[in-house]
Amino acid sequence: MAEHPAYPVGLRLDGRRVVVLGGGQVAQRRLPALIKAGADILLVSPSATPSVEAMADAGEITWTRRRYEHGDLQDAWYALIATSDPEANTRASAEAEAGRVWCVRSDDAEAATAWTPATGRSEGVTVAVLSSDVHDRDPRRTAAIRDAVVEGLRDGSLVAPHLRTRTPGVALVGGGPGDPDLITVRGRRLLAAADVVIADRLGPRDLLDELPPHVEVIDAAKIPYGRYMAQEAINAALIEHAKQGKAVVRLKGGDPYVFGRGMEEAQALAEAGIACTVVPGISSSISVPSAAGIPVTHRGVAHEFAVVSGHVAPDDERSLVDWESLAKLRGTLVILMGVDKIGKIAQALIAHGKAADTPLALIQEGTTAAQRRVDATLATVAEAVRTHEVKPPAVIVIGDVVRVGPEPVA
Repeated sequence: MAEHPAYPVGLRLDGRRVVVLGGGQVAQRRLPALIKAGADILLVSPSATPSVEAMADAGEITWTRRRYEHGDLQDAWYALIATSDPEANTRASAEAEAGRVWCVRSDDAEAATAWTPATGRSEGVTVAVLSSDVHDRDPRRTAAIRDAVVEGLRDGSLVAPHLRTRTPGVALVGGGPGDPDLITVRGRRLLAAADVVIADRLGPRDLLDELPPHVEVIDAAKIPYGRYMAQEAINAALIEHAKQGKAVVRLKGGDPYVFGRGMEEAQALAEAGIACTVVPGISSSISVPSAAGIPVTHRGVAHEFAVVSGHVAPDDERSLVDWESLAKLRGTLVILMGVDKIGKIAQALIAHGKAADTPLALIQEGTTAAQRRVDATLATVAEAVRTHEVKPPAVIVIGDVVRVGPEPVA
């Protein structure tokens, strides 16, 4: 292959076929950006990580559950080859070459016809960095340059900072409600300096695409009623990697200490003698209603709000929630993780004296491009969830504040 630098270009993939071979960590990190680009994505893989499986379940990608076969790249504009089978990767790469399909290979960059740049985004600008030296494709260097440019765009300086020394230990980072721009500056900096990232499904998944290839991403996705990684296994993974002297980031959705089991992880790390930093995150309990035009408090309407877990139904003996007291609340009630229990929750609130016509809003996938809002009342919410097929994650807001803002768009 001629030793010329790669030619940078921006692919417009909206509605165009993209084939991804392999459903592992590489696919998990690259798929969100391809989805965001509007690509028509076909995943070919006998298995997938829980997060990739969730993308298929949500209809964001089409998943063919088998190994690569010749002809899979037909009609593709772009291909990402990332299986664990080098021989299959070589055959797929040959098919891409014959079909003139631009192809990225995770196992052999030199055999690929395209490279994935280190990318970052700020203020509507995408920064993509590729090395011009074909013999020096150090991913840490390109990632550092990308980070410097993005940081410069944010503060207006465009002055590249010195590379920070990575500190071994664990950072419990609240990633915010879903929009990658809503993570804190400190959280983003720790993520950029990580050796290992243990990520939840509800964390800002687009940020994983910005990580350089050397960063190990461990999927700790907790998919409701599906596959999950037990909390004990998560704790063990945090301790194991930290003891190896690595900088570990536990990337969580929202805030680590708001129904996020952050304290359980912090306690396990403390018992193991591991240094732990907690980085607060923007909780979905207030940010998602705000993104949907609903204030959780409003002068003359609500002087208080309560945030409640709806993970356990009111009639479940494990419930620690005083629903009778909450029914007497004059302010706002915000329920997290309660979509599948909202019918029983509404019945309990009404039974304890809450008016059946109390307004209510369900905000699904808040702060993301897929955000949608469904309005109802306590009396009608169970039917509304069924009719509109509301799925988690969704934040439920109960109270008069639901009607304060502009009329929701149907």
